[in-house]
Amino acid sequence: MKPGDKFGRPKRLKIRPLRRVLRTPHLFSIAYGDVGSSIYYALGVVALAAAGATPLALGIAGVIFVFTALSYAEGTAMFPESGGSSSFARHAFNDFVGFMAGWGLMFGYIVTISISSFAIPSYLGYFWLPLKVSPVIMTSCAMLIVAFLMNINVVGVRESSILNISLAVLDLATQALLIALAMLFFFNPQIIMERITNYWPAPQQLLFGIAIAAIAFTGLETISQMAEETKRPEVRAPRALVLMTIVVLVVYAGISVSAFSTMTPTELAHDWATDHIAGIAHKLSTGLNPIELAMAWFHTQELQIVFAWFIGAIQALLPVLVAVLAATILLIATNAGLLGISRLAFSLSRFKLLPEIMGRVHPKFKTPYFSIMLFAGFAIVLQSPGFFVPDMYSNLGGLYAFGSMMSFALAHASILALRIKQPDIERPFRLNWNIKFKGSYLPVAALLGLLGTVIIWVVVVIMQPYSRWVGFAWVAVGIVIYWYTKKRGKIEQVNSQEPIPEFQSWV
Repeated sequence: MKPGDKFGRPKRLKIRPLRRVLRTPHLFSIAYGDVGSSIYYALGVVALAAAGATPLALGIAGVIFVFTALSYAEGTAMFPESGGSSSFARHAFNDFVGFMAGWGLMFGYIVTISISSFAIPSYLGYFWLPLKVSPVIMTSCAMLIVAFLMNINVVGVRESSILNISLAVLDLATQALLIALAMLFFFNPQIIMERITNYWPAPQQLLFGIAIAAIAFTGLETISQMAEETKRPEVRAPRALVLMTIVVLVVYAGISVSAFSTMTPTELAHDWATDHIAGIAHKLSTGLNPIELAMAWFHTQELQIVFAWFIGAIQALLPVLVAVLAATILLIATNAGLLGISRLAFSLSRFKLLPEIMGRVHPKFKTPYFSIMLFAGFAIVLQSPGFFVPDMYSNLGGLYAFGSMMSFALAHASILALRIKQPDIERPFRLNWNIKFKGSYLPVAALLGLLGTVIIWVVVVIMQPYSRWVGFAWVAVGIVIYWYTKKRGKIEQVNSQEPIPEFQSWV
């Protein structure tokens, strides 16, 4: 350059994509740490409403979960970007529908953070009983956990993929051991049927139980949120979704049978509502006599001694292992919720669907600190009724169903709309079993998933006033924020069209 040379525009900076480093095991472990964590509290929450019909409620919710996972598999393979249902809806409809899907998902994330952290003190109550029985101590501890993780996430400490995989394997092994012991020593089909029929709920309670059972499948969006950081996401994301769906359904079926084999629905809903896995471990530890079992199963004294020692060791270790592992998994799930909601807020702000401050990055720690602190604060507010409301868990379950079912319904609708509007777009993972409608092939799974999620959402709105008013208040706030963001964006666009003064550079 020479003295006097002019230029009118600085060089545009490149926007670098996220590193694609994740594979199927990483996606599965991260998602199972989120979805699988609900195994530690969902059964008791559902039992509060569905009583003896809890297995049926979970089964129906599981079918809807399968349909939803399949729709997410097709959508994530088409658009391997963070945002999940918000991304699908934005491509299928417009920015407003994409925003509402993301806003509903944010609500689900906040409830997941609240309820996951709320379950941790109950499991740690094995070591100190007031953590389980005192509402004040339990709620205060849950709030402190959220506040602690908020500070950790602002600083930017990351969870390790290797740690996730290790904990997922240990978690599955512990749950398999519980199921095997319960099936081996307590399983009795006649007793289970008696407990189901004797504690069968009223029809409205069954409907509400099915709606609440949606909380059993929290964190379904996790794999879609990680698509931008996955190698070959069009193949690995659907594979991880299918694998996670199969594993979660099998584990839930086994835990449900184990719970009904070891305790009555009343015990499950009241004594062990917040920590039913600990309840199963407690029943296995106190309801078995190792010496009697050894004498009944073996005739030689040597085998009797070895078997009695083995069962005794398991009885002593199992409650401690469950308490520590459950608290760890739930802590990771709470942290994953904070990571997910801050990532989603960053994505929505990037597409000008949320105010720019939602995606503001800390100058030192390089984390979206404002979103982390804001939504952690919302989660703590949702926990505050725990000081004085006895059915806190039922309320949180309804709130989760309100937000997540709205988001899931829009995800199903987006898959259907894309089949009509963009039939020729590349679909690396394409759902089969289609119905032809006006020249378009609509997947049956998405149709049934849309119907199921809408019904659950309507049931929650009608049957639980708390979820209805809090949920609609959240929607109203979201619409105001969207309107403000769009209005401000138009003003900035008009201002940017004014003449820009010419720059000069002197060497």
